[in-house]
Amino acid sequence: MSVAVVGGGLAGITAALALADAGRDVSLYEGRGWLGGLTHSYRHGEIEVDNGQHVFLRCCEAYRRLLARLGVTDRVALQPRLSIPVRSAATGRTARLRRAPLPAPAHLAGSLLRYSPLRPGQRLRFIQAALALRRVDPSDPATDEQSFGDWLSAHGQSPRAVSALWDLIGVATLNAPAPHASLALAATVFQIGLLTKASAGDIGWSLVPLRRLHGEPALQHLSAAGARVYTGARVESVRPRGDRWTIGVRGDEHVVDQVVLAVPPAAAQRLLPAGLPFPPGWAEQLGSSPIINAHVVYDRPVLDGPFLATVESPAQWIFDRTAQAGEAVPAGGQYIAVSLSAADDLVDLPTAQLREMLVPELAKLLPAARGAGVLDFFVTRERHATIRQGPGSGRLRPPPGAVAPGLAIAGAWTATGWPATMEGAVRSGEAAAAAVLSTVEHVPAEVAR
Repeated sequence: MSVAVVGGGLAGITAALALADAGRDVSLYEGRGWLGGLTHSYRHGEIEVDNGQHVFLRCCEAYRRLLARLGVTDRVALQPRLSIPVRSAATGRTARLRRAPLPAPAHLAGSLLRYSPLRPGQRLRFIQAALALRRVDPSDPATDEQSFGDWLSAHGQSPRAVSALWDLIGVATLNAPAPHASLALAATVFQIGLLTKASAGDIGWSLVPLRRLHGEPALQHLSAAGARVYTGARVESVRPRGDRWTIGVRGDEHVVDQVVLAVPPAAAQRLLPAGLPFPPGWAEQLGSSPIINAHVVYDRPVLDGPFLATVESPAQWIFDRTAQAGEAVPAGGQYIAVSLSAADDLVDLPTAQLREMLVPELAKLLPAARGAGVLDFFVTRERHATIRQGPGSGRLRPPPGAVAPGLAIAGAWTATGWPATMEGAVRSGEAAAAAVLSTVEHVPAEVAR
């Protein structure tokens, strides 16, 4: 049984590996010159640069299964216990969100009661709202239609509490501030990551450039499993042909028994056959939200940990990238990346303007940066990093898996029960592969053009 997997991001990699492992004759087509999708690396001079700062949590079980399948678990770090340093640009003080050896949700109570960016009354009201959020049903369609910001306001959360704590986590995971985020997705993030199991929120990150974590190992393991991988191969059409499917690639046609479409929404909308139950213009309605990263190379160390979260600052999250860059960083120097999610107001700013904004901001946040020399400053921009995960987005996200006999969809944008994250992408790939393996039926006439 032959299967074409269209798309070489994490969803496509996951689906292709599962299908190859099950004995299917797999061909994977990726339009770009590499595998890994939105988790890739490129060279900036001598530095290996990730297109974005991707982290995962201990509760990301599907993503961690993929790392194990790729044989790269030794290339990531995972905190033994959640600990997030949070520094205020206004005061210079550093608070720490750290879990205690207690069951959830009591595991965070101590650090929340000491969380200096909020006043004591705000801390107590935060805990009360967090307990109320545990009772929200993310699967209820009415929950998805509600704004997380409106829910927080109704539960006594001040703008200060939202910006200093709720958005600290929410913007990074949902790529949207609370007023523009779906309550269903926000509840999912906080329930799974922080409020249900104590160890769930421990943070993990790659110790190597992302191409060495995802793309290159995927190519190696797919080839070893017997799959054929075609990069630089943009699929132009997917059409039913009797009880099989025709894939158009570079003017050539390839006939296969089954297809997994693991591409972004706009490409999926273009390639899916007519007659399927997708509302007109669904991909445009989903939309997209940008993330940018500012990369700064200093002539000396300025950040004393793997990452730092910030409040009262546009810097959001700061990551040490020196080890990943290796010898490309001058001796004695440090390479950091500033991750800016929900970056609609920043994505089109010139690099020089971003430098004028962020370098002084980093000097406020990092005392060691005040006398340090900036050896390099550059910016990476992902204009379509995620779908817009706002109120009502859930009804536009079809579940991953079969949409017609022999045709399945996958992608972080599908309704996996998770936000559009690496975990969601891998879960969707697993679901699509399972659907393909369970069906060998004929294509119905109504999906034919």
